[in-house]
Amino acid sequence: MTKIIVCGCLGRLGSAVCSLALANPAIEIVAGVDVMPPSGGLSYPVCADINQCQTPADVIMCIYRPSATADIEALLDYSVSRQLPLVICTTGLPADILKKVLQTSKKVAVFQSANMSLGVNLLANIIGKAAKLLHNTGFDIEIIEKHHNQKLDAPSGTAYLLADAIDTALDGKMQYVHDRSQVTDKRSRNEIGLHAIRGGTIVGEHNIIFAGQDEVIELTHIAQSRDVFAVGAIKAACFIKGKPAGYYGMQDLIESID
Repeated sequence: MTKIIVCGCLGRLGSAVCSLALANPAIEIVAGVDVMPPSGGLSYPVCADINQCQTPADVIMCIYRPSATADIEALLDYSVSRQLPLVICTTGLPADILKKVLQTSKKVAVFQSANMSLGVNLLANIIGKAAKLLHNTGFDIEIIEKHHNQKLDAPSGTAYLLADAIDTALDGKMQYVHDRSQVTDKRSRNEIGLHAIRGGTIVGEHNIIFAGQDEVIELTHIAQSRDVFAVGAIKAACFIKGKPAGYYGMQDLIESID
């Protein structure tokens, strides 16, 4: 059994993780951390500060908002001091925090991904391989992402994750283009167009378009609820348990599956 401390346990994703854990006999949420007091009875204690939590655990999960930099820094220090592996579900972190995450991974196992969905990360694996064949035979590449009207960043971190998978497969020669409205030049061969749509309650949709001569290939991932991210976060916690210090991601998890 993997025992987890969930930081940000009362937020939308944190609540989804804790709810799914109840139905998973391999997982136990042993403690939570959140600035908001719990409104109902929970099977685990909730602290307002990570340093108040002394519950024995196997893994810590970070689901804080990216603006909670002080809390995230404290969590990184806590992870090292207790030698507990850390799963970071928070995206959009500032550069100084990302630097500290990498420093932390030299002392304890850290799992981080721009998207915790297993499907999205499998898609990233697939499109990297597809790009090697298709781009070199004349296909152009575009990425369109759609999210709810409350999302702050655009394009999404997942759109960049997918673009990075393509760029890495193509030896880092691609250029990301976000807006062509002020440009009258033709599209160059090494562009990846990144386009963001915001509206309604769309959880998340990412469409990768490979457009060639007289044919188009489209690959799409649609998240219909936040449970897909919670499932991936739980998988990550089970994967990182007992791992030596290092920086891990979803591709490591995917490649570990026989």
